[in-house]
Amino acid sequence: MNSTSAAAGSPNATENLKRLPILIALVIGAFFSILNETLLNVAYVRLMEDFQVAYTTVQWLSTSYMLVVGILVPVSALLIGWLTTRQMFIGALSLFTLGTLVCALSPDFSILLGGRVIQALGTGLMLPVMMNTILVLYPPENRGAAMGSIGLVIMFAPAIGPTLSGLILESLDWRWLFWLVLPFAALSILIAWIYMRNVTDVTKPRIDVLSILLSTVAFGGIVYGFSTLGKPDKGWESPEVYLTVISGIVCLLLFVLVQLRSKEPMLDFRVFRTPMFSLATILIIIVMMSLFSTLLLLPILMQQGMLMTAFAAGLVLLPGGILNGFLSPVTGKLFDKFGPRALVIPGAALLVLVMWLFTRIDLETSKSMIILLHCLMSISLSMIIMPAQTNGLNGLSRSHYPHGTAINNTLQQVSGALGIAIFFGIMTSGQNRFLEEAGHSAGTPLDVTNPLFAPSLSAGVSESFKFGLIFAVIALVVALFIRKSEVPKS
Repeated sequence: MNSTSAAAGSPNATENLKRLPILIALVIGAFFSILNETLLNVAYVRLMEDFQVAYTTVQWLSTSYMLVVGILVPVSALLIGWLTTRQMFIGALSLFTLGTLVCALSPDFSILLGGRVIQALGTGLMLPVMMNTILVLYPPENRGAAMGSIGLVIMFAPAIGPTLSGLILESLDWRWLFWLVLPFAALSILIAWIYMRNVTDVTKPRIDVLSILLSTVAFGGIVYGFSTLGKPDKGWESPEVYLTVISGIVCLLLFVLVQLRSKEPMLDFRVFRTPMFSLATILIIIVMMSLFSTLLLLPILMQQGMLMTAFAAGLVLLPGGILNGFLSPVTGKLFDKFGPRALVIPGAALLVLVMWLFTRIDLETSKSMIILLHCLMSISLSMIIMPAQTNGLNGLSRSHYPHGTAINNTLQQVSGALGIAIFFGIMTSGQNRFLEEAGHSAGTPLDVTNPLFAPSLSAGVSESFKFGLIFAVIALVVALFIRKSEVPKS
């Protein structure tokens, strides 16, 4: 099936039969790669004990994963022009499988982190292929439902990760988080080998080494700089923090400038001339920061503050994860019928309410209240992310699809990594401030059995959610300007 015929006209029964196996291959392969973004969240406490590392070190298992994905995705727009859909997807799955095996066999923290980086390389190649293939296969009037299926992966996989992790860790070693993924990764490669077809055109664009280097330093510098804020001996007065952040911002500005002046840009930032794409991008950045940060903060608070087991913490997050997966296809169909405003604005308003309620949780908060808040957050995010993203991409021409999907996926991953770094930094700073006010020396390590530990952790988590509330209010303001995109003729 060629790309032109796939993209033109209304789908008929024959076209749907051809599309369905490709969609299934995409969904299965992407599910397990994105699942790994949060699969370790509930295992962090055990990993900190096994490897004798701190919060700010262990969080790099998630931050580095999303950072590598974010750094690699811009290059994917270039690779999509050089490799076929089949080559890209199967190659990405193979990298992810190799990384999973390295993680399962890792003898120390550095090898585990290296395995996560290899996994991330596979995910970074997979996500743009998935999004770009959907845009080519489905016309705009049916794209909402198809993107809803992808939304099930993007939203449901990271949401269900902590629950699955808790269930596995109840009776098995943390290495089984990777051993159990391996057969599914291998199955994904087999399904893709049988069903995946080429749906994009190989144009072999110019390879811009300067742009690749600038984008890598830009995103890497910004996220690394913010991640160091949570370390006890770091702060904005530390040269390591402001120099890396400033270097990252400067390289990002240079990267954008080089792309705008290039006749053959690696990433065409002219897509931001489409207003709805720009607004959707801002919304996605904000909500992804909230999503990944919440999925990290809650398990740590429940396990180390409320003294729940990994299994119990996973069960608390299960209803919201299931709800998230169920709602993504539903909101996709509602988007096709009613447009973006009917979903995005109420979703953003609900997010503000939920983040405000999260600022009020403490050690006495009941499990049922946390379940309720997590479910409400799942509803709000499912109403925002895929409808806003689909609406933004619908306003682009077909030639800009690879660039639009690459930019979206880059910013999703980098904003998730940045959100984790910032929220963790604020949590640690709030915890240290509480301890100082209680008379505890900031430079003295605090054991989890110390009576001050749990209250200080609760105070730090509350500070993080207050910061998240500010982001939610900004998201609501942006949502008010969302309109239905006008689909270009070419």
